[in-house]
Amino acid sequence: MHFDQVADRQGTFAYKWEKYKGKDILPLWIADTEFKCAQPILDALQQRVEHGLLGYTLPAHHAPAIEAVVNWLARQYNWHIQPEWLVWTPGVVPAFNTAIKAYCQAGDKVMVQTPNYPPLLAAPGINHLEKVEIRTIEQDGRWTLDLDQLEQQAADPACKLFIVCNPMNPVGSVLSADELDTIADICQRHNVLLCSDEIHCDLILDQQAKHIPASKLEALKHQSVTLMAASKTFNIAGLGTSFAIIPDTKLRNQFNLAARGIVPWVNILGLAATEAAFTQCDDWHQAQLNYLRANRDYLVEHINQIDGLQMKAPQATFLAWVDGSGLGVESPQRWCEDKGVGPSPGVDFGNNQFIRFNFGCPRSYLEQAIERLGN
Repeated sequence: MHFDQVADRQGTFAYKWEKYKGKDILPLWIADTEFKCAQPILDALQQRVEHGLLGYTLPAHHAPAIEAVVNWLARQYNWHIQPEWLVWTPGVVPAFNTAIKAYCQAGDKVMVQTPNYPPLLAAPGINHLEKVEIRTIEQDGRWTLDLDQLEQQAADPACKLFIVCNPMNPVGSVLSADELDTIADICQRHNVLLCSDEIHCDLILDQQAKHIPASKLEALKHQSVTLMAASKTFNIAGLGTSFAIIPDTKLRNQFNLAARGIVPWVNILGLAATEAAFTQCDDWHQAQLNYLRANRDYLVEHINQIDGLQMKAPQATFLAWVDGSGLGVESPQRWCEDKGVGPSPGVDFGNNQFIRFNFGCPRSYLEQAIERLGN
């Protein structure tokens, strides 16, 4: 559990590092971490590779991975799901696009919160539907959904689906029980289905916050799809494995039908890694949370000392949403890159005056970034 260790990414073709290849720009953008996977995950992958056969594996037959997910949800969230509620998907992006195909028709509208990460913002348009944006507002020192606007837009009969990201990417907030109850009430009254992307749910940094899975709520049990994965928490996103929990049989059948023939099965290595992550890596998980909390606090302290930059401490994720409007420049992204730091451009998330920093990295990277930005 050496989170301070700097890994050599040369020759690995990592997307994060390829973007600025050949440039003196430290990449702190795309949402995967710089932490080596927990040893039990690497051991599980090695064992499977050494077996030597990597043919077709139907995810529904992989009982240990299914059991691992069921037990993880029970331990982490006191959510006791039935194994048949589980639908394996090769990522949450294919999953929420599948949800759109399953539950919407031509002429329907899809509500999404903004700012949000680019694939989610793009999903309605990809499926030839109108996107309705529900803005994020500042309230009591944190970012949250504009629930009044959600109420207003959900009243439109054409709005059939609301895709929410909780914990919220990029702002890092965790929806409270009251906020979720309000969302559930709005969805119920206006007959709106909820698709909840909860890929960062195991990365809660604020110890006063508590993640509540959407489909755990009785009010949403028959009106929601919850998307989760081990990928962000355990740095195995490249293995293309996630899962949807859909308690309602009709909704689950519609989802499976929409995916048929288009969405591939998740692969055997992803299943093996997910099983190991959820059964053998509790100590690594807790150590990573502690490291991320310290990184977050370091970044909050030092970013807010740089003239023109401002950030609020995120309640969850390893992502910092930084306001660069005080810089007085056209592009805070270009300002950062000119100083040798490469965050995610806020324009991709819906606000060109913000930038998103990934602090899931050795502390030395953050120290280097702060030094560059402060000069």
